[in-house]
Amino acid sequence: MDVTFTKLAGRYEIAVRRTAGAELAPRNGPGHSDAVPHDVAHLLVETEEGIRGGVYGRLAAADGDDGLFWPVDPAARRASLKNRRAPTPDESADMARSERLASLTVALWEVARGRRRPDPAWPGRPEDSGVDAGLLERLFARYDDFAARWAGLPAGGSVTIAWPFPEGSGKRRRAGR
Repeated sequence: MDVTFTKLAGRYEIAVRRTAGAELAPRNGPGHSDAVPHDVAHLLVETEEGIRGGVYGRLAAADGDDGLFWPVDPAARRASLKNRRAPTPDESADMARSERLASLTVALWEVARGRRRPDPAWPGRPEDSGVDAGLLERLFARYDDFAARWAGLPAGGSVTIAWPFPEGSGKRRRAGR
């Protein structure tokens, strides 16, 4: 699966191309960042931590719609809406972990790179964050690389990042199965 982030004026768009499941429509990303957009942080965090029940693991599994993206084909979209399901408890825990790490590690990176003023309330100090120092180091390197690429893009320019885990795995189990 490839995830393409396209820089637009004051916002960004995400397109997911996968070999399993219905073709998905691109969508606008939440918020805006001149350095590391929120959904990029999710992708990098989930990749580095091996989180499979977060945003991108769910998309790659392609075995159930929970409303993160929508199929391009209207018939597939109707079927998807009919078959929508809630995340499992494990997926919810993975999503919460992904959300916490994406928000916290970008904020810590911004402080470390002088993009944000230090604040003891948020994000605090790296050593007090509860995030493994090795993970922080890997994520900071990934954020540095992405931010440099992103900064050099004109409006309409894109960066594509590959999801490193198998697609169509069917690993998303429904509760009770």
